[in-house]
Amino acid sequence: METLEEPEPCFPHLLNASCRKYARPHSEAMLIYVLVSCISLLTASLNLLVIVSISHFRQLHTPTNLLLLSLAVSDFLVGLIVMPFQIILIEPCWFLGNLLCVLYYLLPFITVYSSVINMVLISVDRYVAICDPLHYSTIMTQLRVKICVLMSWVFSVFYSFVILFDNLYQPGRLNSCYGECVININGPVHLVFGFIVPISSIIILYVRVFVVAVSQARSMRSHVTAVKLQRSLTVTVQRSELKAARTLGVVVVVFLICYCPIYCISLSGSNLTIGSSANAIAFLIYFNSCLNPVIYVFFYRWFRKSIKLIVTLQILQPNSFKANIL
Repeated sequence: METLEEPEPCFPHLLNASCRKYARPHSEAMLIYVLVSCISLLTASLNLLVIVSISHFRQLHTPTNLLLLSLAVSDFLVGLIVMPFQIILIEPCWFLGNLLCVLYYLLPFITVYSSVINMVLISVDRYVAICDPLHYSTIMTQLRVKICVLMSWVFSVFYSFVILFDNLYQPGRLNSCYGECVININGPVHLVFGFIVPISSIIILYVRVFVVAVSQARSMRSHVTAVKLQRSLTVTVQRSELKAARTLGVVVVVFLICYCPIYCISLSGSNLTIGSSANAIAFLIYFNSCLNPVIYVFFYRWFRKSIKLIVTLQILQPNSFKANIL
């Protein structure tokens, strides 16, 4: 049987004031390192495929795909930078100083909140496409979508600085020992603007889209008079309804599963303290970045075709950007 090693101080020369490392078996630590590394690599790889696909192929340059591209960029940064740093925070030993501790948390806030806003924009895009299809091309132009994407990133940066302002003003004021990396955010404010408002918007928009889609499908079915055509469309409509319901359920349920736990903690008090003890719950939010390309993109046929062209290096051929992907 493995025995727990005695906790060692992070800074041996500051024995009394130094934080101490977690006493965990070596095999457990290695399992955590390998698991986080694999998830990080998978997240970055999947989202990089999305970025290359939408950026390279001309047929994919649509307003909807621009939103997916922005979402993939934020999720790619989570997999490339944010997740690997979680390995450092597995042990409560921060050697880079209090200010860099706060700056480190800026990137997760920016990327995660940008991902949330992109989901809201995708919901708005689908709402306009289903509920007002005749005016979709005039409302959701590429220029407007690009401006919305730019503003979403600007707002994410601004929001993150506001949320972490107190920590930037007095870095390290919540540390209980030397070598700890802990920040404090305003729980109620972040709960409202970081969770309740965007989640409510996504749910309301997707429910409306689903209701309208089902209503339109039933209306089309009721106007079919030919028996053979009736049977053919009935099967198609039923499959479409089931697929819409399944997609809506996956999007909402997975998103809530990943985002709810840490926000439920904030309901227990006015402030939410994030440190080593909350890393596992915070990582669940980051893991949503791995699921996003699967939920939003992976079920599209064009994504499977583009993966094949990327893996076989056919995108390096001249005029490959004109390939028929759709």
